[in-house]
Amino acid sequence: MSQTNVSSEATSEVEDAPAISLEHDTPELARAYEHLSTRQFNHGKVLVAALRLKAGEHVLDVGCGTGRLGEHVARGLGPTGSVVGVDPLPLRIAIARGRHPNLHVQVGRAEDLSCFGAERFSAAYLNSVLHWIPDKHVALSQVLRVLAPAGRIAVNCADADRPHQSGALVRQALHEEGLTDAARASARGLNYRVTARELARLLRQAGFVNVQVQARTFVDRIDDVDDVFAWSSSSSFGNFLSDLDEAQRARVRARLADKLEALRTETGIELERYLVFATAQKG
Repeated sequence: MSQTNVSSEATSEVEDAPAISLEHDTPELARAYEHLSTRQFNHGKVLVAALRLKAGEHVLDVGCGTGRLGEHVARGLGPTGSVVGVDPLPLRIAIARGRHPNLHVQVGRAEDLSCFGAERFSAAYLNSVLHWIPDKHVALSQVLRVLAPAGRIAVNCADADRPHQSGALVRQALHEEGLTDAARASARGLNYRVTARELARLLRQAGFVNVQVQARTFVDRIDDVDDVFAWSSSSSFGNFLSDLDEAQRARVRARLADKLEALRTETGIELERYLVFATAQKG
């Protein structure tokens, strides 16, 4: 895993990103995400390590998904610590329930944390969540409100400066199939990615101090096109290529399969994934 320090101010935000639907999620996708999310869980462990959590602390997991990372954090907080997780997808919250006695989860959105009192948590994190949130300023301001004085936040998200290698290959396949509109939507990632500079600016605008941002590169080993489709569909809660019909998806899948096989080596297929990591503190 490589990393590059970034510290300058942002200049602009992603514009005209397509709407994200929470209605595409299914029990099958939720279960698939639980099974396939090891890569995201692993970079989440890198994220929370930067918080230097201590036993007895109370931590907020925004966008907790099926609770794998929340369980990992709760195990390290001892009997008096706790993690509260919120996620807008009820099917994923259902899987997260009961993972650990000190992990408490509920349906909720990052943009509305009004169910929590001010200064309730000593730390908070958003693992691969921010790039799904349209109004990042509201979300980060909400987190700031519920953090205690000097409380810490850790955030990572997909890097708008560097599209994931898998995403670039999907867009190539879409273009080659003449699916220009779908390629344009895919280029925006069906999300709201930010650059490292933008993330730093957003945190400062929300009121955080001691902002530190890094661009990181991860290398994933995948099996085949099924791996890419299964992960992309489950991690996007069904938004991946959701505007295509079955025949179009089959054509894109075949194109992508050829592109992936061309990259296969004796050790398998390796694809780079690019994330921006940030830590900050409540002033």
